[in-house]
Formats: sequence, C-alpha cells, structure tokens
Amino acid sequence: MSVTGFTYETAVQKVRAAEDGWNGRNPEKVCLAYTPDSVWRNRSEFVKGRAEIKAFLTRKWAAEHDYRLIKELWAFGQNRIAVRFAYEWRRDDDQWFRAYGNENWAFNKDGLMQTRHASINDIAITNKERLFHWPLGRRPDDHPSLSELGL
Repeated sequence: MSVTGFTYETAVQKVRAAEDGWNGRNPEKVCLAYTPDSVWRNRSEFVKGRAEIKAFLTRKWAAEHDYRLIKELWAFGQNRIAVRFAYEWRRDDDQWFRAYGNENWAFNKDGLMQTRHASINDIAITNKERLFHWPLGRRPDDHPSLSELGL
C-alpha cells in the first residue's frame, strides 16, 4: 500500500484496522503496523521502534484486563490521520476505567505508521456504567460508535 493521500473512505478503513488490531491484543501482530523506527508518545511514555512497541503493548494488555476499544476518525490529510477514542478496561481488583483520548498519526509511503502521539485520560467507572459489552476481540459492525454512544 502506498500512501499518497487518504480519502475519507481509506482513512476510515485505516482507523478501523487500527481498532481491530488493538482489540485483538496481539503485540507481535500489532507492532507490524508501525515502521521499524516508529516513534510514539503515549501519555508520558516515549516509545521508539517495534521492539519497544511490542514490550509496551505486552505490559499494557497484561495490566488492562477485558480491554475493549472504539476509535473514530477526527480528521485526515495526505499521510496524516487524527482520531479520538475511548476504551474500557479493569484492574486486577475489578475496578473499571474508561480511557478517553486523541491520537495523531503520520504514515510512511508504504502505509506504516511512523509517528503516534497519544493524549489519554482515565476515569473510574462502575461495572453498571460500562458501555462496551461485546465479546473480547473485534467490535461488531453493528455496535454503536463513540458518537452514537454520546462519547
């Protein structure tokens, strides 16, 4: 795939592919969507390269149980995409959280993500406040989007 500029449709496809990958929670597979020298800022952590991305995702998904994510396209142009997202997860003590955030992505000419900047905030929620109830893995196509959920 060569990125010479996203259309609305290809940007939406790229966002959904990223969401599906992260919902699959396979660090080995997910890290392949990034360039070998990809640079991230995730909250206050700085990550560089596939090996660090894989280690980061392994730690993340070991600590964030029952992880379910929804991403939504915010803006796009040439080789860049901006998304907003929310995900729900729980700690070992069964305290649930919803994380809200925004990401800015830049892609290389082959369609791999070169840069990812993520700003994320977590809020504690109760089990009754959860909105993401699909089985672990890919979000069903008929599940409401962030906008449809009022998030």
